[in-house]
Amino acid sequence: MLKALIFDMDGVLVDSMPFHAAAWKKAFLDVGMEIRDEDIYAIEGSNPRNGLPLLIRKARKEPEDFDFETITAIYRQEFKRIFELKAFDGMKECLELLKARFLLSVVSGSDHLIVNGILDQLFPGIFDAVVTGDDVLNSKPHPDPFLKAVELLKVGKKECVVIENAVLGVESAKQADLYCIGIPTYVEPSKLDRADLVVGDHKKLMEHLLSLG
Repeated sequence: MLKALIFDMDGVLVDSMPFHAAAWKKAFLDVGMEIRDEDIYAIEGSNPRNGLPLLIRKARKEPEDFDFETITAIYRQEFKRIFELKAFDGMKECLELLKARFLLSVVSGSDHLIVNGILDQLFPGIFDAVVTGDDVLNSKPHPDPFLKAVELLKVGKKECVVIENAVLGVESAKQADLYCIGIPTYVEPSKLDRADLVVGDHKKLMEHLLSLG
């Protein structure tokens, strides 16, 4: 019996990844590196601890030559400056309906200040458990973030469905042995082929979720 829905935040609940990408690019430029949007989207879902070394290597530099805290601080400041808070159309109303039937959780690679700030403003009181990039050592694609959510929700793996839009997020869910629905917000649908089901857009996603029993 399905008891819980576990959502990624960026790209599933809020249209935020373009702002994350712009903020990371600014942070890298400030310390003398250049990265591309596609490099950032490729590691969407990981936390800075795990994702920054990958991005630095993409910029053809060595991670040990840079201070992660400095880069992350610039990123946070820039993200806060440019971010325009926007949930996907209909998502808040959909979640309110789903909350009457399921436990709801968010699992995000972003840090807790960003995640909780967004959820408090857009979806207050909706989620029963929140796991951020600060809450686990190993971020997506490792299974740890979703396993943490299952633990907090006090449900079985077969009683959960994950909703993800990122390649690393889908991999994380499958590594955790969870059923996963993919929504190709920023990538080609074929990139999410590890998901159990891929829906075409947010309208179809919400229709499907509301049909679940």
